[in-house]
Amino acid sequence: MRLRVLVYNVRGFRDGFDRLVRLVGHFEPDVLLLNETGGRWRLRRFAKALGMQAVADPWVWFRRRVKDAVLVRAPWWISAHRQQRFESTPPMYPRGILVAELENGDVRLVAVATHLGLHPRERLRDAHEITRLVPHVVPAVVGGDLNEKPDGRAVALLSERFGDAWLLGGDADGDTFPADEPTARIDYLFVTPGIAVERVIVPPGEDARMASDHRPVVAELTLPDPQ
Repeated sequence: MRLRVLVYNVRGFRDGFDRLVRLVGHFEPDVLLLNETGGRWRLRRFAKALGMQAVADPWVWFRRRVKDAVLVRAPWWISAHRQQRFESTPPMYPRGILVAELENGDVRLVAVATHLGLHPRERLRDAHEITRLVPHVVPAVVGGDLNEKPDGRAVALLSERFGDAWLLGGDADGDTFPADEPTARIDYLFVTPGIAVERVIVPPGEDARMASDHRPVVAELTLPDPQ
């Protein structure tokens, strides 16, 4: 089964809601992994504009949010989801993973959105947690803004556990940040063994340059046949 996944740090939808809808809608992703989703009402509005089902962090009082989200397009649907905050995550800038269990007929997939921190040691510690928290027995995709280039230790650790989709099927330049003139690849999609990466691109164009401070990563995948 073919699957299109898009990974995007949307910067709270502050740089142009309509541009984001137009850019993401152009690619018609089956699965959308978002970071920095801003207010809940904006995420709901975004999902409605795209005709997608969205899940995000649970409602909690007196705690800063971890603003990751997973969106899916029918016939995919989200059967369950949970958020796991990383151990020792900074209370003012909390990090974690949002894990969504997806279904499409007999096909199952785990989709994980994450956003790592700014300090190398924090990123490495959190990468270790990701390798423990993501299931080993089902196909899974893990995507997000890792705040780290490919030679970083956290990226290296995740690349040992998963396949870096860009290395498996990247087309042309993979830099994603800053959006106006990208010079660094810091946004990633990882896949578990058995998922074939057909193609990965970082879109060019005015909307990709202006819609956020990051550019998205768009991947065409083929999922293994269900067992």
